[in-house]
Parts: sequence; structure tokens; C-alpha cells
Amino acid sequence: VQLQASGGGLVQPGGSLRLSCVGSGFTLDRYGVGWFRQAPGKDREWVSFSRLSDVPPMYANSVKGRFTIFRDNAKNTVYLQMNSLKPEDTAVYYCAAGWPSIGATETEYDYWGQGTLVTVSS
Repeated sequence: VQLQASGGGLVQPGGSLRLSCVGSGFTLDRYGVGWFRQAPGKDREWVSFSRLSDVPPMYANSVKGRFTIFRDNAKNTVYLQMNSLKPEDTAVYYCAAGWPSIGATETEYDYWGQGTLVTVSS
């Protein structure tokens, strides 16, 4: 069972990136999936999650209106579309999966990806 996060890179302020979280060895559509990030010198923080229920995805206030989490079950992938990026979005981004219920707390997740670095700089 593995999660593979990818899609990070260097982008200018105001730009966009799409992160991918691919599951292997299990099907992501049976799990809640969240994204977290850790900026240099700071603790890891929750960014967004997508639950199994019909409850709409949730976002941290710092990214609300700019980031979108969505699933492609055919590809066993969960994405994080990041628009209007700011220098303060610079961090290593992690995806995580949990069952049956997930939220904004790391202990609610069972599996973690290795992280992908996003750098927002001119």
C-alpha cells in the first residue's frame, strides 16, 4: 500500500500547479484523502480534504478560493489544483488517506505519501 505525491515545482507568484496523489495497492475511492503541507521551519499543517460522504470538500482558510481538491477514480488519483499561488504557499505537500472518517488532524490518516516540493518565487 503506497501513496505517491507528485507535481511540485518552481512557479512564479500568481501561477498554478496541479499536484497528484496516486494510490497503489488499494483504491482511493474507498478512503478519505487529505493534503497537508510543511513550510521550512514550521509544523505540518492541514490544507484540504475530500471525504467519502457527500459532504463538500473542506479547505484551510489560507487556501480557500484558490485551491481545489478533486478525484479521478478511474485513475485512482486525487488532485490538488492550486491557483493564484503566493510565496507563503511554498512548502512540501503531502497527501494522506484514511478510513472511515478523516479531517484536519494527522492522526486520522492511515497512509502518507512522501511529499512533493512546491516553491513559489519570482
